[in-house]
Amino acid sequence: MTKRQLMCLTCIAVVVVSGLGAAAPSSAAAMHTVHPGESIQEAVDAAEPGDTIVVSPGTYRESVLVTKADLTLRGSGSATVIMPGAATSQAPNACTAAGSGICVMGTAAEPVDGVTIRGLTLSGFTKHGVWASGTDRLTVRNVTAEKNGVWGIAQQRSTRGMFKGNIVRDNGDAGIFIANMVDSEGGATDTGGALIANNQLTGNRIGVTVRRVRNLTVRSNAIAGNCAGVFVVGDESKPAAGAMTLRANWIVRNNKSCPATPRLPALQGSGIVLTGAESTVIRANYVVDNAGASPLSGGIVLFQSFVGAQNTANVITNNQVQGNEPADLANRGGGTGNTFTGNVCQASEPAGMC
Repeated sequence: MTKRQLMCLTCIAVVVVSGLGAAAPSSAAAMHTVHPGESIQEAVDAAEPGDTIVVSPGTYRESVLVTKADLTLRGSGSATVIMPGAATSQAPNACTAAGSGICVMGTAAEPVDGVTIRGLTLSGFTKHGVWASGTDRLTVRNVTAEKNGVWGIAQQRSTRGMFKGNIVRDNGDAGIFIANMVDSEGGATDTGGALIANNQLTGNRIGVTVRRVRNLTVRSNAIAGNCAGVFVVGDESKPAAGAMTLRANWIVRNNKSCPATPRLPALQGSGIVLTGAESTVIRANYVVDNAGASPLSGGIVLFQSFVGAQNTANVITNNQVQGNEPADLANRGGGTGNTFTGNVCQASEPAGMC
């Protein structure tokens, strides 16, 4: 072998050794497919962050607990149905014990980031279809949540959630529910820009409830046939609920009748209700034919919270608000700085706001 050939081999060896010493590329995300008769939970447990669990068409009787970041749980729309299992059909986990369908659970110190749930139907759970706590950037998209005992899709102690294109119907309380926390008191928390958009919400007690939170958008939803359309709920705690936008929603004939609860009076015929909220913009919504005799009935209603907190500095502008009873616009509290401008309406409380 010539000297030149030996030198070339030496160069190649150096390159190979250097390559071996370099950081190896990260492994590609995996896809796990679940078929009827198999366990979604087992696939979730086997997955790594970044993986996708594809749930084939069929009916699955179980609750699913997700505690890993960056997982995608994807079904085939209405053909993939998750329902409660028999009491002995699944090893207990926190989601089974809670009576919910899919639970995404993190903590304040270690939130579960980047989970996506899409293209599934969740039906008949005692509590909630989807329940999330301690999450960041959760996406729930093209999910049907129906006939669940409390909330269809719900989130607490979480930030930057996106809830888009879902069908949420016939649930016992709110179709979509976003809160600071449900098990303790405290001021409103910043959702970091959560989005509730392009959902269809029918037959629930309330279409959308946002309770003691700030900095989110509710837009372009179709909300009809509930007892009430949208509730923005605050109390005397600081910071106050609000600093959000409700725009371009279609809120029509939410005239189902619901009995009183320890927290709220009987509900019927409420379009948009603010209680104890501040600095919220309600703009370019279509709020029509919501009628009832509850203290909260009417098209767009400002009402002091049931602990006495007032609405302040809210802007209600350029909405079409007609055919609501007893009034299209109602300011039934003693708050200050609330403005009503440019709305198309016929009757208001007090008179003169149309």
